[in-house]
Amino acid sequence: MNLQDKLREFLGQKSSQQMEQNQQFFEENGKREGVVALPSGLQYEILEPAEGPLPEGSSRVTVHYEGRLTNGNVFDSSYKRGQPATFGVRQVIAGWTEALQLMPQGSKWRLFIPSELGYGSRGAGASIPPNAALIFDVELISIS
Repeated sequence: MNLQDKLREFLGQKSSQQMEQNQQFFEENGKREGVVALPSGLQYEILEPAEGPLPEGSSRVTVHYEGRLTNGNVFDSSYKRGQPATFGVRQVIAGWTEALQLMPQGSKWRLFIPSELGYGSRGAGASIPPNAALIFDVELISIS
């Protein structure tokens, strides 16, 4: 077996381990009180309820958020930048697109996003490895 084959085998094993860890995480997390599990695999927990309007797929939203891996490592935070983010509901990862359309304006949710609704096998930059499950605290400030 040459070096390239060994590397491919190693990466395949690492990917399988990550997928098993994700599955275990979502099985356990979905049992916690207050966690809602959707058919897509997305899970969420309402941290601050609200009764405002809901965004649509064509909406633009302004949010504050913090994203981290299941090990707690924060990879992005609008709070740390001191500036909320504004973007189209369909311009983000699938897990966000699904969750945003369920979130009333003014609410704050914790999203648990499986890798297939996040960045999948490609990961994102140096901070989000391939097949990573993601956790986001999202505060929906406004809809336009």
